[in-house]
Amino acid sequence: MFFTYLRRELRRRRKAALVVASGLALGIALVIVVSSVSSGMSKAQDKVLQSLYGLGTDMTVTKAAAAPGSGGTERPRFEFDAKDDDEASQSTDRVMVQGFQTLAADTVDKVGAQDGVADAVGGLSLTVMKVDGQFKRGEFKQDESASQGGQGGPGGGGGGGQPQGEVRGGGASFDVNSFTVYGTDVTRQDLGPLTSSTITKGRTFKTAETDAEVAVVDSAYAKEKELALDKTVTVSGTDYTIIGISTADSGDAAANVYVPLKQAQTLADAEDKVTTVYVKATDSQKIEPVKAAIQKNVSGTTVTTSADLADTVSGSLSTASDLAAGVGKWLSVAVLVAAFLVAGLLTSSAVSRRVREFGTLKALGWKSGRVTRQVIGEALVNGLMGGVLGIAVGLAGAYAVTAISPTLTAQLGSSGGGGGRMGGGGPMGGGGPGGQSASKTLDIALTAPVSLTTILVAVALAVAGGLVAGAFGGWRASRLRPADALRRVA
Repeated sequence: MFFTYLRRELRRRRKAALVVASGLALGIALVIVVSSVSSGMSKAQDKVLQSLYGLGTDMTVTKAAAAPGSGGTERPRFEFDAKDDDEASQSTDRVMVQGFQTLAADTVDKVGAQDGVADAVGGLSLTVMKVDGQFKRGEFKQDESASQGGQGGPGGGGGGGQPQGEVRGGGASFDVNSFTVYGTDVTRQDLGPLTSSTITKGRTFKTAETDAEVAVVDSAYAKEKELALDKTVTVSGTDYTIIGISTADSGDAAANVYVPLKQAQTLADAEDKVTTVYVKATDSQKIEPVKAAIQKNVSGTTVTTSADLADTVSGSLSTASDLAAGVGKWLSVAVLVAAFLVAGLLTSSAVSRRVREFGTLKALGWKSGRVTRQVIGEALVNGLMGGVLGIAVGLAGAYAVTAISPTLTAQLGSSGGGGGRMGGGGPMGGGGPGGQSASKTLDIALTAPVSLTTILVAVALAVAGGLVAGAFGGWRASRLRPADALRRVA
């Protein structure tokens, strides 16, 4: 009887039911879209951070660069040999530790021994400045007019004097190029910047290649310099055989060239040194206690977490994220509350128009509780209809955002020393020792993934909306008396 009456009433009042369901659907759809966009923002930010320090890294340990003028750094110096051959080109490389002072290699073991640390791997980030070109000797050009005048003048002057003229041409033409090199621990490649790239050609390092003259080159750099597998890339006079080409999963690669850690240490004359320790915690929810433990027990280091680095992200990604987290969520809550209130008021109003019906039912023996349950049942079905409609609209909206994939920019502002960035590698690095990290801008395509949790929340909101509307209507229906129906009879 309950379901028969429910089906008949809903069919008879289709327009009213559609209005209530549509109001709830609007609020639910907005919640789904905002939640999915916020999730997409979070994923986009994760891509930005992973492009710097690699997948799985929760924090990095570095040592801040010495202050300018403290004697801890020196300016780059290039020296060339004198050569008689004008056509001989000259080239020299300057390998510099990038952005940080070095840490002793045993710091990796000290960090790995701290409570809450699952794994720790060291890496060495370098900048190579390459200067090549040639000197060209100038040519002496004699002044012909002065020479003729000397021959025809009185006294026959000019014959024994110095030739008059000028040196023309000559000079020097040199190109200055720089690229980044990252020394990776080939025995532990599951942590660090290289994990943010995928090997698209060739292979990665073998564990036995701890001191081999082999390299993995970023695909963008390989294309720019026309490098290929089995060819060589020269770093400070050493030829490294290219065994693999890597492609960054998002944004720019952490470095242009990757070599075994020992080789990087040899290039920089930094034996048993690292610039960065990449740390993975046992529990991602306990990052701050691990950070505090490392700072307390490993002196002279700076610990930077992914949350610290995320605070430096600016650009349209940060702006959109703030809007989604702030304005978007509050807007969705406001619309949802308004939808609940409107549904409740419409249901209560519908009950008022059904006074004759409910009064007659009570006169026929229906208890107030039965009438209330009937009204709540109708409102609950309306809520579920609104939930289905809202989920459909919300999924369509999220799909539209993903299909359009608006491009957002993420800029990591420059910061000095070791506290400003986690990776210590690649495009962000700049200027050599003691320098500040240059800003890095990435373009990220926004997606709006919808999780199962979001769908379940939408269903819960639909049920809650139906119950709220039913509560309004049920309270109104329970107060009706059979005499009210008689007064409405014409």
